[in-house]
Amino acid sequence: MECDTPTITLTLKQLHRELDACSMCPKMQRPVVHGPPVPTKVFLVGQAPGPHEGKAGKPFAWTAGKTMFRWFEGSMGITEDEFRARIYMAAVARCFPGKASGGGDRKPDADEIARCRTFLEREVAALKPALVLPVGTLAIGEVLGERAARQKLNAMVGQSFRVMWHRVEVDVVPLPHPSGASPWHRIEPGKTLLGKALSLVAHHPAMRATLTRPLSS
Repeated sequence: MECDTPTITLTLKQLHRELDACSMCPKMQRPVVHGPPVPTKVFLVGQAPGPHEGKAGKPFAWTAGKTMFRWFEGSMGITEDEFRARIYMAAVARCFPGKASGGGDRKPDADEIARCRTFLEREVAALKPALVLPVGTLAIGEVLGERAARQKLNAMVGQSFRVMWHRVEVDVVPLPHPSGASPWHRIEPGKTLLGKALSLVAHHPAMRATLTRPLSS
């Protein structure tokens, strides 16, 4: 679990500068959104920022984020501020995709996902995470493959998967998206499966080490 913290932090800061300057996707609505350059072995992958995250300058900054951080605080006692300081937060797409014609947020297209994937690859290479937490079906598919993305959440949440992701062997614990638009995580069997998933996260050696390590000043 040891890592060269200063080198990793510098690498992530440089990557974030490149992300901030990225303008490769004309349909995406800037600014780019990412978390801080946290040197950690726990790596959370969201789907894409919503319309409010850009103004806040951080991922999961609105109602879905509040729900997600309540999950972690209730299951392992970590507050939102502590989570942001201890867990690396990335996403399948880093800019708000805009609204879909039928309402709701537009799903990033394959080219947009591929362009952002180059940054994900470099983040994984720098951090070499031990535990990856994909949040929502788009992120689950990015980490576990399209076949997994086509599975129902009932078949994915509450389990741990050992896979090779961007040439790093990782444990993956899928989580549902905390959006209020879906009741899945609030009703059975979703409520019980979410609890199982959070227990797997809480007891994973990488998470236990992350929760107890001193924070950098």
